[in-house]
Amino acid sequence: METPREITFLQATAVLISTIIGVGVLSLPVIAVKAADSGAPLLTFLGAMIALLSLSILAALGKRFPRKSIIHYSEDILGSWIARIGSVAIVLFFALLSALTAREFGEVVVTSVLRNTPLEVTVIVMLVLTAVSCRNDMNTFSYIHLFYLPFILAPGLLIVALSLQNADMINLLPIARVANGEWLYGSLTIAALFQGSFIVTMIIPSMPRPAKTLQACLLAIIVSGGLYLLIVIATVTIFGAEETKLLIWPTLELARMTSLPANVLERLDILFLAVWVTAVFTTLFSTYYFTIHSLSNLLRLRDHKMFSFFLLPFIFVLAMLPQNVLDTYRFILTIGLYGLIITIAYPAVLLIIAILRKKREDQLDREHAQESP
Repeated sequence: METPREITFLQATAVLISTIIGVGVLSLPVIAVKAADSGAPLLTFLGAMIALLSLSILAALGKRFPRKSIIHYSEDILGSWIARIGSVAIVLFFALLSALTAREFGEVVVTSVLRNTPLEVTVIVMLVLTAVSCRNDMNTFSYIHLFYLPFILAPGLLIVALSLQNADMINLLPIARVANGEWLYGSLTIAALFQGSFIVTMIIPSMPRPAKTLQACLLAIIVSGGLYLLIVIATVTIFGAEETKLLIWPTLELARMTSLPANVLERLDILFLAVWVTAVFTTLFSTYYFTIHSLSNLLRLRDHKMFSFFLLPFIFVLAMLPQNVLDTYRFILTIGLYGLIITIAYPAVLLIIAILRKKREDQLDREHAQESP
């Protein structure tokens, strides 16, 4: 049965933006600074360009197979059994990504706000909220993202704009230090923060005009990558590269130092945390939804709702595997880097093989029509 085409260009763009802007916004500046010192803004830009390359590959695949998700058209390209191995890897990766997102959320909350609350409570509450929300259809899924997007972007841009009043632009010099191995590692690490955008493969079959996917991806990278870039610039110009390296969550410290004019609010960290919780929810909502949706596609089921609570205990167990906050970030960085094999290398291989074998959805439809009696 063909998927109803009900997600507009604006909704698709909103889903991508609110998925990309998530839990990693807290640690982004320190990741960039450790790799490139004062060249962190340039490194962030390079990471966004790598993410755009990944999305361009996915958009090209979606253009060739506009009515199918990557779980389905990978079987047309590679064959059923080989493709299913890749599909299982995708499901496992996004299940692990969901778990680590929930764990990082829990670590920040119990450290900064609810210090007497057990870590397990904060993690399970966010996972239950996400699981309940994932029982909606694709149209409701996109509307939820569209609704929350202004509440993520507007306060985030406001905090960055106000913080730049205390900026010292000399901290951005030199713009680019002598390139070394850390630049490649750092740019790939930052690109990994954009991996949630892989859910575009789930959105394309529901878009009435799949050909506009690339424009939606480009706009999403401009907005989310632009916000990330502004956050890194603000952090480096205020704290300097060396001091930023000593902070676990530099963006949170940036919000603590920022106030509204006339001292309406002397510290904006509470406002920022409210925005950040919303951003974490939309990111976790997307990765969790993609996990259960892909699993239902892999098993050829018509509905994904049965998996929303079925996977919850497994995701929770995965979330609690790291021993502490430092261990959590080691897991996140390692899984994020290896995940690029799934989110960039695997789609690139699919696209190359599809081009070489001249595989397209319309061509496959003609082949099936000729095989039919």
